[in-house]
Amino acid sequence: MTVESGGATIVAPTDSELIQLLTPEGERVENPKYPLSDVDIKGLYRDMVLVRRVDTEAISLQRQGELGIWASLLGQEAAQIGSGRALSPKDMAFPSYREHGVAWCRGLDPVRLLALFRGVDNGGWNPEEYKFHLYTIVIGDQTLHATGYAMGIRRDSAEDEAVIVYFGDGATSQGDVSEAFSWASVFHAPVVFFCQNNQYAISAPMERQSPIPLYQRSRGFGFPGVRVDGNDVLACYEVTRQALRAARDGQGPTLIEAFTYRMGAHTTTDDPTRYRLASELETWRLRDPIERVRAYLARTGQASAAFFEEVEAEAAELAAHVREACRALPDPPPLAVFDHVYTGSNAILDAERAQYAAYLSQFEVEGGVAR
Repeated sequence: MTVESGGATIVAPTDSELIQLLTPEGERVENPKYPLSDVDIKGLYRDMVLVRRVDTEAISLQRQGELGIWASLLGQEAAQIGSGRALSPKDMAFPSYREHGVAWCRGLDPVRLLALFRGVDNGGWNPEEYKFHLYTIVIGDQTLHATGYAMGIRRDSAEDEAVIVYFGDGATSQGDVSEAFSWASVFHAPVVFFCQNNQYAISAPMERQSPIPLYQRSRGFGFPGVRVDGNDVLACYEVTRQALRAARDGQGPTLIEAFTYRMGAHTTTDDPTRYRLASELETWRLRDPIERVRAYLARTGQASAAFFEEVEAEAAELAAHVREACRALPDPPPLAVFDHVYTGSNAILDAERAQYAAYLSQFEVEGGVAR
């Protein structure tokens, strides 16, 4: 399939190169190389519905002035939930700034994420506790962090651990990603590079980013790559599960390209109507990752109308929790902006802190906040 978009052309991959276990119509596809293991499909559906509702609520909160910005995952739920549920409890995940679904799979309360986008903190969770690293804003930087962590795992001979790192198609143009590929390959690091190809690096379409499919880039670095239907939660789960198992077994890194689509804006500061057509969006709506699972569950009789109603009710409760908890988050002390910049003392930063503290002392301070 070819889709025209504001002068750009999106060419859907051929069936031969795309791993798919569930069609957009909700029909199962058997693949002998990727036989679906025992997985709770109803649970995957529930996860996707809940994280989409969190995403919708966060966008509304940003529009109401409660968040400074928000990076939507709309359309990418299957890639994140499928891969996130494939992780073992000991595996470490390194996200970019859009992996809200993976955070959900690792047990984080979504309010922790909203606190970051509200400016309350820099990410208030312990990465080791959740096996989920803090969000990385610098594009592609997390691939190096993940590779270094994976190299440490191998040096420690931790055979039951692996690493997964998430990044977008735009990040593949960064030198950090190529460096991470090189180090991971040479040192046989147990890391899975999970690229969510949502077709746009903000406004730059794929045809302006790479002359070849992204999953093929791994060949030049000496490790395998695979392209999966990023809107197929079953395929994302199984492909990621096998790649992580290979990493734990000492087979080195794998690059997974999840071919998906960002149905929303890049962030709430973005206007996607300036660089893509409405017809393109409508084409991808027919591949909605949630609707295909719902169709499959309904068609096979694995879920009743009551189940779907229960999930929607749970989503509404979660949205209310997120909304109320977000508005109740405290404002950080003004001087907190200087914390955690460096691991130790820094003369310039200390001087700036003192200067700002002197400035604040001119005002009445209530509860640590200048009025």
